[in-house]
Amino acid sequence: MKHHFITVEGNIGAGKTTLTHLLAKHFNARMILEEFADNPFLPKFYENPQQYAFPLELFFMAERYKQLKDMLHTKDLFQSVTVSDYLFTKCLLFAKVNLSEEEFRLYQKLFDIIHQQVTSPDILIYLHAPVQKLQSNIRKRNRQYEQHIPDEYLFHIQETYTNYIKQHNIKTIFIDASNADFLGNEKHLQVVLDALDKDYDEGQHYFSLP
Repeated sequence: MKHHFITVEGNIGAGKTTLTHLLAKHFNARMILEEFADNPFLPKFYENPQQYAFPLELFFMAERYKQLKDMLHTKDLFQSVTVSDYLFTKCLLFAKVNLSEEEFRLYQKLFDIIHQQVTSPDILIYLHAPVQKLQSNIRKRNRQYEQHIPDEYLFHIQETYTNYIKQHNIKTIFIDASNADFLGNEKHLQVVLDALDKDYDEGQHYFSLP
């Protein structure tokens, strides 16, 4: 295996966790899944974003840091590959969208201190799906507090992710997930597995699904 720490990222409803499960099973890998359900501020945030955005993002950053630090600093002799369904920088990207300018400046100072202690992935898999597909997936998984996310919010998140990846020239397998069905279509998963079997330079490397 050419990549020992793989991160799957994408917008809300892009299919990150599904693909992470499948990759972890295929590679017999350790799996790091975001524990978003443990965040007590999440349902409150969707009801009142202005009031709850800052505690929401602080809670997420603390939990992600603890989880990544614990997992990545504990060696497992039987599992040489780790697959995560989030990038630690996700903290900063969502904070940029959700926080006021003053709150974001404070948040970024905290992030910069913590980020230095977190291991970066060898490669990022980014699932890029149109907002219509994201909304369809969100409806299917039926988490009550997600059912009224505006299209504009998803557009903003998408734009923030793609701008960050391009600006920082991150080594990325960029998947057009417009028609993705990783559970039901083996060919879709095989595209990702074949892509992971190659070495890459920095930057984005684009793949579409059959």
